[in-house]
Amino acid sequence: MTKILLTGCNGRMGKVITELASADPEVCIIAGVDVAGTCMGSYPVYAGFDEVKEKPDVIVDFSSPKAFDAMMDYALFSRAAAVICTTGLSEEQILRISADAKKVALLRSANMSLGVNLLLKLVKEAARRLAPEGYDIEIVERHHNQKKDAPSGTALALAESINEGLDGAYRFTYDRSQRMEKRDPKEIGISAVRGGNIPGTHEVIFAGQDEVIEFNHIAYSRSIFGKGALSAAKFLAGQRPGLYTMSDVIG
Repeated sequence: MTKILLTGCNGRMGKVITELASADPEVCIIAGVDVAGTCMGSYPVYAGFDEVKEKPDVIVDFSSPKAFDAMMDYALFSRAAAVICTTGLSEEQILRISADAKKVALLRSANMSLGVNLLLKLVKEAARRLAPEGYDIEIVERHHNQKKDAPSGTALALAESINEGLDGAYRFTYDRSQRMEKRDPKEIGISAVRGGNIPGTHEVIFAGQDEVIEFNHIAYSRSIFGKGALSAAKFLAGQRPGLYTMSDVIG
């Protein structure tokens, strides 16, 4: 059984994972870390990592960029693997992941769903085929009005996957409001919409002459991310130090 330390356990995703884990005989959440430090009933919750008494196999991190460095410090100290699901990380924090992966097993994904990770592969291949034929590439993401980061980590992951397929030759454009010029053929436009309780939606558009090809993913429930995170935790437990992705999990 995989023993999990859940960070951000009092948040929306933390509650989803707690419920899913309770029905999964292969995992056990042995403790949580959350700034509120409120007891969840089924496991103890601590306000800081220095208070944790249990010994987890894997940390599942759905906290925030502010809590990220403390989580990584604890992962190195405890030699626990970590599934990093927090979005909005700084460039320095992302670089730290690569460095720390030499010491512990880490898995980072902006989106834990099977569908999105398949989509990452599909848009990379589409870009290889369509961009040389002059297709413009745009990404539009929509989320509820409580989401703090924009663009979403998933939108950035899609853009990065596309650009990998194009040998890094394209640049990302987030705002055209100050530009009085036509579109650069080698840019990937990324737009963010926030409002109401819109479900997480990502649309990748390949716009050519006289035809448009679109890839869409809609997340109707947070459970798809929770299930993916638990699958990642089970995969990562016992792995050697290194940086893993959801592609390793789904094969």
